[in-house]
Amino acid sequence: MIAHVILFRPRADLSSEARQALIGLVEKALGSIPSIRTWHVGRRVVLGHAYETREQADYPYVAILEFDDASALGAYLEHPAHVELAARFYAAVDDALVYDFEMAEGRAGAFHGTPLGTSGDR
Repeated sequence: MIAHVILFRPRADLSSEARQALIGLVEKALGSIPSIRTWHVGRRVVLGHAYETREQADYPYVAILEFDDASALGAYLEHPAHVELAARFYAAVDDALVYDFEMAEGRAGAFHGTPLGTSGDR
């Protein structure tokens, strides 16, 4: 499974109407692209844990989309609804980080083939 992870910070001057329009476009696009297995959008919570005090950029929102494989992710990226969404999304954010991760089940052996499961880095 491939997880497509987007950390983002909306523009401070983004109007409420523009935010609602973007949310509607996200829901429409993500609901209409068949290669998406599932998707989640969330807001960062700060609970007072030590790792939260490390110096880091603040991205208050995350979107996580799951795909069966790299070709399904590619189909999503090329889909016309995603192309429109990406253009509107990048116009509405101050900054965003986008990463793709190959995921493994959380069982014994899940780290095999990763830097954590070997003695070297990739």
